Amino acid sequence: MIKLEIFKEEDFSRLINWVDSEELMYIFSAERFRYPLTHEQLINYTNTKDRIAYKVINKLTNEVIGHADFSKINKLSKNARICSVLIGDKNSRNRGFGEQIINELVSIGFNKMKLHRIDLGVFDFNKSAIKCYEKCGFKIEGLFRENLKYKNNYWSTYNMSILNINK
Repeated sequence: MIKLEIFKEEDFSRLINWVDSEELMYIFSAERFRYPLTHEQLINYTNTKDRIAYKVINKLTNEVIGHADFSKINKLSKNARICSVLIGDKNSRNRGFGEQIINELVSIGFNKMKLHRIDLGVFDFNKSAIKCYEKCGFKIEGLFRENLKYKNNYWSTYNMSILNINK
């Protein structure tokens, strides 16, 4: 079991330490940040008006194990985008926490924020994340072919979404 709490400045160092390679930075955030991650980048990130960033806490151990956010929150159209999902604690990976994080974000989005639609982007090679999102009810809407460049390679991104059918 997990819980989400607002990501604050006292959480910055932990996230910076988790993101220990340029490739992980890019998988985690695409072009949002530049490696290495810095306090200045995170201050700008947390001060963005259409974003809510969370730290992920394992309820059993009360340890912070990850990070996630809602970005591009559009109150008029009632939609938002899940971004920057990371299980930073390596001992917590492959234990089902990703699915719990996504389900908790969907619950917050639909029940508290009263959103109609939530979407996300995922690199096409990240098969475990795609499977997780599908288990949580997300559907693939399309593929942005070779839309982001990492070093000398172009990576393709699936856009996935879920609609609030219980409103």
